[in-house]
Amino acid sequence: MTHVRSVSIGVWLARGSRHEPSEQSGIAHFVEHMLFKGTATRSAEDIAQTIDSIGGQMDAFTAKEYASYYIKVLDEHLPLAVEVLSDIVMHPAFSPDDLAREKKVVLEEIKMVEDTPDDLVHELFVERFWHDHPLGRPILGTKETVESLTIEGLRQYFSTVYTAPTLIISVVGNIEHQAAKALVEKYFDGLPTTSLPIMDVAPRVMSSVLVRNKELEQSHVCLGTRGYQQDHADRYSSYILNTILGGSMSSRLFQNVREKRGLAYAVFSGLSAYRDTGSITIYAGCANDAVSELIDVVIAEIRRMKDEPLPESELRRAQDHLKGSLMLNLESTSSRMSHLARQEIYFDRHFGLDETLAGIEAVTVGEVQRVARDLFADGGLSATVLGAVNGLTLPPEKLSLA
Repeated sequence: MTHVRSVSIGVWLARGSRHEPSEQSGIAHFVEHMLFKGTATRSAEDIAQTIDSIGGQMDAFTAKEYASYYIKVLDEHLPLAVEVLSDIVMHPAFSPDDLAREKKVVLEEIKMVEDTPDDLVHELFVERFWHDHPLGRPILGTKETVESLTIEGLRQYFSTVYTAPTLIISVVGNIEHQAAKALVEKYFDGLPTTSLPIMDVAPRVMSSVLVRNKELEQSHVCLGTRGYQQDHADRYSSYILNTILGGSMSSRLFQNVREKRGLAYAVFSGLSAYRDTGSITIYAGCANDAVSELIDVVIAEIRRMKDEPLPESELRRAQDHLKGSLMLNLESTSSRMSHLARQEIYFDRHFGLDETLAGIEAVTVGEVQRVARDLFADGGLSATVLGAVNGLTLPPEKLSLA
């Protein structure tokens, strides 16, 4: 991207929380924290000062199937950014003192989720939806598993996971390819070249209903069904379906739940897609005495997606929304860097923008309705409600999509 002055570089690990042993739940996220606590030659303060002194931005995150460490800097500072990133992901100190301190930090992060109901309701939903499967476990782990982590366990995990076969380095911005490649070859030389294979088992969706009473000013509702995996042939149709249902301000849920009835401030739908499965979820926050009405309105909209063909004008609006959002997003070096890395993780190749836009454009009214009937099968809807709703019941007939 020669028209910008920035460069975003990310080191992506094709391993996440679903690849952890259950007794070490949260270790992928914990290692992410520890990698910023210092290396063999840099303290945590040195790392922060080095990036701050050049006006850079540095961060990291852990997801279910990958983790990422990334830095955004001016193009002239790319060599320093590559050096720092390589130091972080190749030579972490794993100090016992840092372990003790960071346990306290992560335990506070876990408490923060418990005190953030719109996050907590999704955690509770996923835990039952992917019951007894790694995808259903929280990325942060639990109080018990975090407290049981040891330096030896962290080093063992790091040595078998942070290896060349599992790492992807994505660089976007005002760069020359060969120069960027030479920097990576220089600073990442010496990465271990063998990695333990992963044995993923696809989860089974467990349709369930959970009503958890918690004294809150607002009730939080999460409804969901199975979705498609990352490389599914109907993924573009599912993107359109999600956009129309609850993925934008003009979506049916936003208009009918918020604008016309005033039942919720926040209401939206979203897709989660993994290597071998996925989900589509709907979230809303509403008054405690409005939960039943809210669910009725949402289910009516789901049924309408199944039973009535879309107007062509609504399909066109959703297609243009998706294409516009994608193109605007890819004007950012950091977004494009993430986009490239995820494509490499899931597809082993790069999809050009024109190819993706063509996939969106090819979706028809009939395909969206067919996908709606496939994903919103009767009996497949799970529900989680969190709030001051003691006595609320959700019998199967209330959640029926027939």
